[in-house]
Amino acid sequence: MGKLTNSMWRLLGSQSSRNQSKSVALIDDADKHTEWAAEVADDGFVAEAEKLDLGADRAEVTKFLALAREAADRTLGLRAFDVQLQGALRLLEGDIVEMATGEGKTLSGAIAAIGHVLQGHRVHVISVNDYLAARDAEWMAPLFEAFGMVVKSVTENSDRAERKEAYAADVTYASVNEIGFDVLRDQLVVSADELVSPKPDIAIIDEADSVLVDEALVPLVLAGAAEGEVPDQAIHDVVARMKNKHYEIDAEGRNVSLTDEGAAFVEEELGGINLYDEEHVGTTLVHVNVAMHAQYLLERDIDYIVRDGGVHLINASRGRVAQLQRWPDGVQAAVEIKEGLAQSDSGEVIDTLTVQALIGRYPTVCGMTGTALAAGEQFRQFYDLFVSQIPPNTPNIRIDEGDRVYDTKANKVEAIVAYVKEVHETGQPILIGTHDVAESEELAYFLDKAGVTCVVLNAKNDAEEAKIIAEAGTRDAVTVSTQMAGRGTDIKLGGSSGDDAARDEIVELGGLCVVGTGRYDTERLDSQLRGRAGRQGDPGRSVFFSSLEDPVVTKNLAFKRDPVSQSEDGSMGAKGVDLIQQAQRIAEGVMLELHSNTWRYNKLVNQQRDIIVKRRMEVVTTEVALDELADKEPERYAALTGASTESTENTEGAAPADHEGAKTATDTADSGDTADTDTAESAPTTPTEPVDRDVLVQAAREIVLFHLDRAWADHLAFVSDVRSSIHLRALGRESPLDEFHKLILEAFTTLPTEALDNARTTFREARITNDGVDLGASDLHRSTTTWTYMVHDNLFSSGGAKTLQGIIGIFG
Repeated sequence: MGKLTNSMWRLLGSQSSRNQSKSVALIDDADKHTEWAAEVADDGFVAEAEKLDLGADRAEVTKFLALAREAADRTLGLRAFDVQLQGALRLLEGDIVEMATGEGKTLSGAIAAIGHVLQGHRVHVISVNDYLAARDAEWMAPLFEAFGMVVKSVTENSDRAERKEAYAADVTYASVNEIGFDVLRDQLVVSADELVSPKPDIAIIDEADSVLVDEALVPLVLAGAAEGEVPDQAIHDVVARMKNKHYEIDAEGRNVSLTDEGAAFVEEELGGINLYDEEHVGTTLVHVNVAMHAQYLLERDIDYIVRDGGVHLINASRGRVAQLQRWPDGVQAAVEIKEGLAQSDSGEVIDTLTVQALIGRYPTVCGMTGTALAAGEQFRQFYDLFVSQIPPNTPNIRIDEGDRVYDTKANKVEAIVAYVKEVHETGQPILIGTHDVAESEELAYFLDKAGVTCVVLNAKNDAEEAKIIAEAGTRDAVTVSTQMAGRGTDIKLGGSSGDDAARDEIVELGGLCVVGTGRYDTERLDSQLRGRAGRQGDPGRSVFFSSLEDPVVTKNLAFKRDPVSQSEDGSMGAKGVDLIQQAQRIAEGVMLELHSNTWRYNKLVNQQRDIIVKRRMEVVTTEVALDELADKEPERYAALTGASTESTENTEGAAPADHEGAKTATDTADSGDTADTDTAESAPTTPTEPVDRDVLVQAAREIVLFHLDRAWADHLAFVSDVRSSIHLRALGRESPLDEFHKLILEAFTTLPTEALDNARTTFREARITNDGVDLGASDLHRSTTTWTYMVHDNLFSSGGAKTLQGIIGIFG
């Protein structure tokens, strides 16, 4: 079976033994340089490292490994194990490295980062959240400093100056969110000195499967304030009074729509209107749909929490509050109405970037995770990356008990409480992994009723995460947590004090006991939760409780009749385990299908975005905007600079030079090369003195950028509209993907020309003086308030995915 499994993974693009023998041989050779490295003075690492040419031959690499191991021992008190050096080598070769939980991926990543910097690169170590990025940067800083390298981190609280400083460092630690949003925010700058995010070079991705697979479908969105209406209280009140017969929710829980009876109800409640006439179809009906989305699809303590008088989104894959993020298109305000809170402004999408496209900007990508092999196909298919499996330094002795499956959620919860109470009486620490805030609080309630005191860790108290996790391994501790405690944390047996006696006591009790309250959609997430126990050879055990009412089952299996338990406690035995495994396999297939489908839809949009970004960077960093406008609007240029019209017309496309003493042009009639929209009525304001060239360069830049950004935002809105309805093309036996590409390609073809034509009009008509351009006077306003958010982009549930989810269970 083992040989078959390894062969299967290799066929899927993962190679568990990829270049393993070569890496082991290099590490064996590195041991020969141990004495040499030990003789290097504390201030001598920089000089010795600078002598190394890691691209030359293996001898140079082995000396580097010995040097890195010695430096880590001295600066961090961590002497790298052979397997940690092996992981660093595979990262230097550009692989995704699978290292078991607790095996020291952080040190391996830091050593690899040093190796890349020595080869002349800048490195971004990309994590799943700010906490881990800041922690690891601070933790590894002494090691980097020993090699004369600067390391910084970027967090949500970093200001622009701190971000620029961090990205200028040799190694930058940051979450994928922050790097992505910095890239997006750079698309708003109007001068080169405002740019923050540098050209990408090397990306080392921590928790690579989470970032590259689980987050790949998540677009990072930059939105700006815009005038727009949101559902008012009256509409919300009507929607809140609806009955089940008034609306329908699709099988995937993503969309809600009015039934005929529901439409009649709303029309009557709003005064006998017709929702579908011209007066209401584009306003009232839209607001009703938004209100229904907020009321019936978004659930408190699952999709969001209410804290400090505001609605805060929850990042489902991480279990944490998504700071500074909000929903678009009036949904945020609709949820706020639902919760009786003050409403936020509406907004529009300024730019968007998928995580997959963000990572695709890096010429070299590598990463590390404890669960890489299971995601090998995604790594290969979407990123052309392969997996190297690194053996553990010490054998895993954790006991993984068989799943316990029940017919109903109620019976499952009862069994969990009984199990936890029994284990708790022995003093063994317990970590219970739940799927969302609501479930964590519900289970804590039942545990409390059973006399089991527990600590809850979820998005509501995420600021206390480090403190709670630090004590989760102490005697009698029971910690109920969402997915946020599933990765990047280290639960030490006996607690954070490091008391050997306390640790030995927990070891005697069997280590940490991990309890899962239900299987996730992918076994990788289950493995991550299990991995909280049995770290670095510690004892531990894990067990999952599931029910046939769990989402992984209800979303992916359909039964002709509900399976019936033959036991009084509702347990389903082996049949139940088979059903859970079947549902999870289908869920994993659906996720891969959705990823593939979404990638195909996003690919062309990403290519178009690259074109816009290239154009924008050219405008920001050069004088091309003025050159083009001067060429297209020579008389206006002459009026602004004091140059003569005759000299302007002889420039053959180049920006005309300033002529001191030249008469200011006052005739603003259009030349033959201007757009058809030009009129004599749009007479610009002519300055009383020539505008300084530097000022004019910046004015032209701001004009061109405004219209380019406006055109791109409009294009994204068009793309969104097309995507929301393109699946209907299948009803006409057309290919939705082909039609999607056709429509957005046609729309994009005219974008550059239209943006430049609009810029020419503004260049002619706007007030431009030595104080700059006044776009506001021309009613051209940029968003002064921006925010970010993330949405799961599973809009293209293909026929294949629907078929998988519609499989009828053969049991029961």
